Amino acid sequence: MGALQTPEFWVAVGFIILVLAISKKSWSAIKEGLNARSDRIRTSLDEATKLREEAQHLLAEYQRKQRDAAKEIDDLLASARAEAERSIRNAKEALEASVKRREQLALDKIAQAEADALQAVRNTAIDVAIAATLRLLGSKMDAATAAGLVDKAIAELPQKLH
Repeated sequence: MGALQTPEFWVAVGFIILVLAISKKSWSAIKEGLNARSDRIRTSLDEATKLREEAQHLLAEYQRKQRDAAKEIDDLLASARAEAERSIRNAKEALEASVKRREQLALDKIAQAEADALQAVRNTAIDVAIAATLRLLGSKMDAATAAGLVDKAIAELPQKLH
């Protein structure tokens, strides 16, 4: 009996035919499943590429915005420095003007004090001279000479007033 007549041989042949029949139908299902999975993977890759491009675009935009913000900050700092320098310069000028005014005021007060002191010395000298003259005249002059001097002064008065 040959190998063709054994039940194991025919079971093996039947199994192979069954596997071939099933595999033909399942191969197309596996193929469709793999194609669908391949399409999903391709779609995911396309989407990932698109998202990557969007991310790069957003990154570039944010970097540009960051550069613009840094430039604006630098401009603001330069403006603030210029304003501070201008304020310092104005404050120095105002201080110098104030010092000059105070110095002039002090000089004016000193000049006024000198003038007042000089006038006080003059007034005192006049008072002393008048007192000395009165004492001198009072001790050396009699009533008749005094009346003559008063009459003479009254007579000269119209000439001296004009």
